[in-house]
Amino acid sequence: MRLAFCGNDNASAYNISAGVLRNVCFVDALNLVPHVFLLFITFPILFIGWGSQSSKVQIHHNTWLHFPGHNLRWILTFTLLFVHVCEIAEGIVSDTQMKSRHLHLFLPAIMGFVAATVSIVYYHNIETSNFPKLLLALFLYWIMAFVTKTIKLVRYCQDGVPFSQLRFCITGIMVILYGLLMAVEINVIRVRRYVFFMNPQKVKPPEDLQDLGVRFLQPFVNLLSKATYWWMNTLIISAHKKPVDLKAIGKLPIAMRALTNYVCLKEAYEEQKKKVADQPNRSPSIWLAMYSAFGRPILLSSTFRYLADLLGFAGPLCISGIVQGFQNTTNNTNITEKVKDPSNSYLSSEEFLRNVYVLAVLLFLALILQRTFLQASYYVTTETGINLRGALLAMIYNKILRLSTSNLSMGEMTLGQINNLVAIETNQLMWFLFLCPNLWAMPVQIIMGVILLYNLLGVSALVGAAVIVLLAPIQYFIATKLAEAQKSTLDYSTERLKKTNEILKGIKLLKLYAWEHIFCTSVEETRMKELTSLKTFALHTSLSIFMNAAIPIAAVLATFVTYAYTNDKPLQPAQAFASLSLFHILVTPLFLLSTVVRFAVKAIVSVQKLNEFLLSDEIGDDSWRGGDSSVAYESCKKHTGLHTKAINRRQPLRYQLESYEQPRKPTRPVEIDDIAIKVTNGYFSWGSGLATLSNINIRIPTGQMTMIVGQVGCGKSSLLLAILGEMQTLEGKVHWSKLPDRQMNTEGYFSVNETEPSFEASRRNRYSVAYAAQKPWLLNATVEENIIFGSPFNKQRYKAVTDACSLQPDIDLLPFGDQTEIGERGINLSGGQRQRICVARALYQNTNIVFLDDPFSALDIHLSDHLMQEGILKFLQEDKRTLVLVTHKLQYLPHADWIIAMKDGMVLREGTLKDIQNKDVELYEHWKTLMNRQDQELEKDMEADQTTLERKTLRRAMYPRESKSQLEDEDEEEEEEEDEDDNMSTVLRLRTKMPWKTCWRYLTSGGFFLLFLMIFSKLLKHSVIVAIDYWLATWTSMDNANDVRSVDDVKSTNKTYHVAVFSILSGAGIVLCLITSLTVEWMGLTAAKNLHHNLLNKIILGPIRFFDMTPLGLILNRFSADTNIIDQHIPPTLESLTRSTLLCLSAIGMISYATPWFLVALVPLGIAFYFIQKYFRVASKDLQELDDSTQLPLLCHFSETAEGLTTIRAFRHEARFKQRMLELTDTNNIAYLFLSAANRWLEVRTDYLGACIVLTAAVTSITEGPNSGFVGLGLLYALTITNYLNWVVRNLADLEVQMGAVKKVHSFLNMESENYDGYLDPSQVPKDWPQEGEIKIENLCVRYENNLKPVLKHVKAYIKPGQKVGICGRTGSGKSSLSLAFFRMVDIFDGRIVIDGIDISKLPLHTLRSRLSIILQDPILFSGSIRFNLDPECKCTDDRLWEALEIAQLKNMVKSLPGGLDAMVTEGGENFSVGQRQLFCLARAFVRKSSILIMDEATASIDMATENILQKVVMTAFADRTVVTIAHRVHTILTADLVIVMKRGNILEYDTPENLLSQEDGIFASFVRADM
Repeated sequence: MRLAFCGNDNASAYNISAGVLRNVCFVDALNLVPHVFLLFITFPILFIGWGSQSSKVQIHHNTWLHFPGHNLRWILTFTLLFVHVCEIAEGIVSDTQMKSRHLHLFLPAIMGFVAATVSIVYYHNIETSNFPKLLLALFLYWIMAFVTKTIKLVRYCQDGVPFSQLRFCITGIMVILYGLLMAVEINVIRVRRYVFFMNPQKVKPPEDLQDLGVRFLQPFVNLLSKATYWWMNTLIISAHKKPVDLKAIGKLPIAMRALTNYVCLKEAYEEQKKKVADQPNRSPSIWLAMYSAFGRPILLSSTFRYLADLLGFAGPLCISGIVQGFQNTTNNTNITEKVKDPSNSYLSSEEFLRNVYVLAVLLFLALILQRTFLQASYYVTTETGINLRGALLAMIYNKILRLSTSNLSMGEMTLGQINNLVAIETNQLMWFLFLCPNLWAMPVQIIMGVILLYNLLGVSALVGAAVIVLLAPIQYFIATKLAEAQKSTLDYSTERLKKTNEILKGIKLLKLYAWEHIFCTSVEETRMKELTSLKTFALHTSLSIFMNAAIPIAAVLATFVTYAYTNDKPLQPAQAFASLSLFHILVTPLFLLSTVVRFAVKAIVSVQKLNEFLLSDEIGDDSWRGGDSSVAYESCKKHTGLHTKAINRRQPLRYQLESYEQPRKPTRPVEIDDIAIKVTNGYFSWGSGLATLSNINIRIPTGQMTMIVGQVGCGKSSLLLAILGEMQTLEGKVHWSKLPDRQMNTEGYFSVNETEPSFEASRRNRYSVAYAAQKPWLLNATVEENIIFGSPFNKQRYKAVTDACSLQPDIDLLPFGDQTEIGERGINLSGGQRQRICVARALYQNTNIVFLDDPFSALDIHLSDHLMQEGILKFLQEDKRTLVLVTHKLQYLPHADWIIAMKDGMVLREGTLKDIQNKDVELYEHWKTLMNRQDQELEKDMEADQTTLERKTLRRAMYPRESKSQLEDEDEEEEEEEDEDDNMSTVLRLRTKMPWKTCWRYLTSGGFFLLFLMIFSKLLKHSVIVAIDYWLATWTSMDNANDVRSVDDVKSTNKTYHVAVFSILSGAGIVLCLITSLTVEWMGLTAAKNLHHNLLNKIILGPIRFFDMTPLGLILNRFSADTNIIDQHIPPTLESLTRSTLLCLSAIGMISYATPWFLVALVPLGIAFYFIQKYFRVASKDLQELDDSTQLPLLCHFSETAEGLTTIRAFRHEARFKQRMLELTDTNNIAYLFLSAANRWLEVRTDYLGACIVLTAAVTSITEGPNSGFVGLGLLYALTITNYLNWVVRNLADLEVQMGAVKKVHSFLNMESENYDGYLDPSQVPKDWPQEGEIKIENLCVRYENNLKPVLKHVKAYIKPGQKVGICGRTGSGKSSLSLAFFRMVDIFDGRIVIDGIDISKLPLHTLRSRLSIILQDPILFSGSIRFNLDPECKCTDDRLWEALEIAQLKNMVKSLPGGLDAMVTEGGENFSVGQRQLFCLARAFVRKSSILIMDEATASIDMATENILQKVVMTAFADRTVVTIAHRVHTILTADLVIVMKRGNILEYDTPENLLSQEDGIFASFVRADM
């Protein structure tokens, strides 16, 4: 057949006798002209453009310089493309009904499609290069196309083509579209004036794009890139080469920054406040404020959502149409096709939509659109949610900075509540925003679905819908139960963590006393409780999953059975499959609705809490706190350097420089200048209305030291806070003197105030105060940052301050010196060290006034003296700064220039020490006696040097880290390997590899039986579900084939048979759903149980070296975060992953079974899918880690601020902290935004793949399908794939992240344990061994690990029974290693220790350790009763315990406690002093009646008095036992029977102390001389 443009079956085709424009074919040819014109013009320009790409590179962001009408143009072009597709389809369908090919029916349409595509590509390139003159070509094209289409439309009108004809509609729509595009083009000319105007408009890109740091381009790219997240490609692909870090994701665009949104929300909230200002009982509504600030994007998102939901119903309708059409074509093959007359080749819309292929293409387009809208809706809500969260955090933070202190201290707002607001409530509201479009979209979706079902199936559809609706409340009930179970689990796991933490802290003691198992069982008990509540959690989770899977099966069963028995007509395949897919659509909103309702309830509660918080009391504005203005003034003052002074021309420069060198010369022209602060008639309260401080009249002299003294609790600290304005002023005034005169002139800035020294002015010029609170408050930052605290760094000053506070030795101990982060990785400083850092901060600040609140409380005497002399008397007084010092140390009173004595919230006396001596003799005498007593304490104290002890603990915490090389878990090792390995391919392989090995370990740790059961039940369940649908397909197809035979009885038996099988299969499916969901959860539980059990036992039996090398926090993390992931997160992820994977596989199998050709099309789709998931997983993992790691600093910053409120406000650093908070919030938000954009990226791509699968499935099944039932089945399954593909990838990504936890736990499980079994059976060891206490040490060599050097070399010694032996030597001489060798805590690789004739290396460890006792250097107590601390094994009688306490001089103290022996000890024994704790340890050693006692520097941390007690006890109570003392101070072992002096692991001297002392040049003698 020859091809001809107008067809060759009609002679009149080329006839133009009636005028050229009357010829249809000519008009169609005319339509080709504009399209060809456009292609000819644009192609050369585009090619030249591609060639000269380089010109674009200059500013990479001008890509997003949109021309006016940008979005409208994209929308119109897309609509145009869609209409072109319809036109092509219509042409082709009409053409099939002709005798010969009529090219003019579809060729112009195809050209039009190409031209429209080219037009948008061309436009995009012009926009990118910002060269609008080239738009003229497009302008001409739109005009020509408009004209030619209008001619065609007019021609149709003249021919009287009816409106119902499709071609007429299409042409009409096109005329409108071309017209609109023309208008858009004219608008661009009008705004940009690039032609026809003299002066073109200059354009700049938006502000945030000029800043190259913004990498989040979603708001700036074109519409297509917005819809498909095309701009994310670069990030996701680059993630493969190197991990995504904060630099890669850049900064937030301005519109999304917390500050921008905070301003919006704040204004809206203030509006609400104004509205309710006159109604005292109503509180302003946060809801309305949120709506007015963020309402528009929510409405936009809801619109997208509605569009997506309505397009979602295209699926079932198209399925029904395709199956129906397929059925008709198969049934009507015998009827000859009617050939249309070429002159009347018009199709009506109905005929067009009856074409099966047209429906398939429509379904494809509808799916693509629906998915695009759905993702757009998700994205908009996510972005709005993030914006809202940023705004709320900023609001909460600003409120925290203004909270009245009384609120915090009186417990109306605890720190916990504030942390909850930040961590929980804001996230609840954010999640609510994410889900809220569902609230109004779902009901509409459900109603639409039910109406469509009713149309398809009539009344029986309502039965199915009723089943769904009735089961929905059960879902809600299960959801609430889940939340409860989770809460109780949390409580138990907190308790378990507390116990684990105690074990890890006291692990050395537990091992030495062989008590590991007692404590281990107590953790296991708590773990069992936790597992029980996890069981209920798992049960409810599995029920929820089961409901989700079973409801659609039940509904379908009810519907079809009802239909079979109520309707005479058999069930058609079209009906069956359309209704099936409708049920699938309906289940999702019903399942989600329960979640959304729950979130809505939570959100309401959160908003109430927020409102309460935002309306709580603030600090009074009447105090001199002028908000931000003061900060501006601060910064001006801070930077007044030479510049401001140099402006003052009245004095010669030399003089100015001098005055600059010695700032603030004490000139005192006026009396008022002497007083920095004056309080008159002050009554202050902590918000209860009762005055805490009353009748306060004091003054604080400028540039001098004022001391405030008084008993504990008499209001000294309160007085400082009152002056700082933290208390409520009931009456009276705090008067801050203004800047002294001389400063006024030099800084002409304030000279206005000279004339009017009013109270106003003086209030505003209140200085920032350097304040060190009583409870030290440190930031989570480096030591240096803590001291500098936002001031400029000055090296000399910094050094002077650290020396004055004697911080240098402590700083030297830290691993990175003063760049060490405090509070990170368990580097926790002791109280004294923290206090000194706080004092250093106050000294370093360049402020006129310094408040120190009891800075000596946690310091020992040397340090206090040093601080007083160097820091306060020298450093501060030289600077002539005004100092107010609260203290208990009366011996410093003589240094004070001014003293304020307080009693019971009143000022008792005020004046110099001389004044008080003269006026109030009694008080002076009282002080004197107190001072004497303090001096005596001093002498006692000189011995016990607390600081050295603190430094020792610090060293012990830090130095094991030096050798932590082998510890950091496997991940880090892997990363290091990667760094060395520049070979890219291996790096890629590591980053993209799924951790299958770890998954296998996890699955097998649940036990093989459960694993097998899970796999088997899963496969069975999915087979049954496929069988149900398959049966439905055969049943419906059968019924239709049976139409010919009208024998009724055959039909009814058939019906019964079909219904019976269908019901049995459905029932089996429902039961299997329950079984699988239970087995998965059960397996997860068993795995969690086994992993934790193994981990705990492994850790607790680990060698002591492991604990020295591993930071405590790292071990604890395995028990907290990682265990939590294994407990709660892996099972649901695993379940979801297996379910979605199997659903997709069964769907693909089913389609391939129906139409094998589908497999061919599947290959490219499969490859695309593989690459998408591979790239996504890597990027997602990185972004998830970024999101997690940026969240913590934010939460820390909030809690830090709440703790250090008074300090921040005293320093006036609110603005700096706000700035920091905004930065942290933005960092976290950008990570989260990128994470959600990456999820959208993935979903859009998998959804488009799904749509392609649907298209291929539809086309192959229409051409090849066996019967209509299978066509329906194939399409139904293809539609489910689209829903589940992205879940497969996301669950894979989640599982990969979560398997990290299993991997970390496993890295500990491969650790070596101590060898607990000896050669002897415990029964072979005599019951009362060691009876005598005779010790032989023969040629002993000891090392900590077999790859380290020996610490003891060939030590020989013999200790007689009952001898008291002292061992001394410098640090690191091996004294402690020797004591550990008795307990085999270290590796004895040569020689042996024989105790009472038994070689200890032959004994089981537990036996050995339980028969010896030791007192350690650090006293360790556990939380529990005193009885538990003395005797956890509960072996002894009460008398024995009391006896032990009496020996340790503790009996009276314990008797006075409530409960006696059952009195509680808090965690770490915090409720006893260090000395008392050491005595408890002594009692503990006595309770265990062993004949050998080892004391390892046991007296290092106690004062002289306690030490004397200890010595006495050892001599009397332990008279008949062998005691080995490792001495910290030599004088403690002068009374021993034998002294051993060690050096570098060898014994140097070994004799009685008398003999050793007689050797003048001996080491022991020199030690004793040094110690005297």
